[in-house]
Amino acid sequence: MSGAADQGSPALYPASNPDQRAMRVLVLGGTTEASALVARLARETDFAVTLSLAGRTAAPRPEPVPMRVSGFGGVEGLARWIAENGIEAVIDATHPFAARISANAAAACGAGGVPLLAVRRPAWKRLPGDDWSEVRDVAACVAALGPAPRRVFLTIGRQEVSVFAHAPHHAYIVRSIEPVGDALPVPNLVAVSARGPFTLEDEIRFMREAAVEVLVTKNSGGAATYPKIEAARRLGLPVVIVARPALPEVPSVPDAAGALNWLETRLARRDRV
Repeated sequence: MSGAADQGSPALYPASNPDQRAMRVLVLGGTTEASALVARLARETDFAVTLSLAGRTAAPRPEPVPMRVSGFGGVEGLARWIAENGIEAVIDATHPFAARISANAAAACGAGGVPLLAVRRPAWKRLPGDDWSEVRDVAACVAALGPAPRRVFLTIGRQEVSVFAHAPHHAYIVRSIEPVGDALPVPNLVAVSARGPFTLEDEIRFMREAAVEVLVTKNSGGAATYPKIEAARRLGLPVVIVARPALPEVPSVPDAAGALNWLETRLARRDRV
């Protein structure tokens, strides 16, 4: 999972020299929605945008705006960075499971009186034919898999795969952007390093060839990674799915278009003052 973290030393990517009248915006990113938003904002001279990434991916995709990679140092560090850089609006477009940075953003923006908007893609809904076992967190997936050995397709990112070492009787296929390395010390492991998006045909083919018996994933929502859910449905495979964590109550929109409209509205109000 990628997103904006709250610790570590930042890596700074080339900055632009924005018009001093431009609205300074911080986008906490790491999602397709964040990329779509900054791509649109990069074409607007009225906005000076910085994109923050957590640094969990060694080689993040290039973006058309200045990037800050790594964390801020908790709520106080984020609040200080926002103030020191004259940020006028913050967009939280992190992953739905990046609960800590979302909470930190809400606290930092609340303390500094800086407007905050969350981009929250709708969660996936169970459809006819879906065989889901919903669990509260990744650790609960282990018990949900049961005692009988199974071929398990893990698509939860590499950060949390170590918990499955408590169930070494299963055979695991782990797909992640970054190499798994020794994070999951089990006797039967296939690690696949790949970056999506993946089509429905790709997912069906992969699951068949890997002889997958159960899919383990998070309810990330959105269209980009939904094909694996549809593939499991079509193949009649059970899915162990992690429910979303609680997130702070802040104004939100479902997509990049909504965030752009919110920013343009705020800019128009500012310029009328």
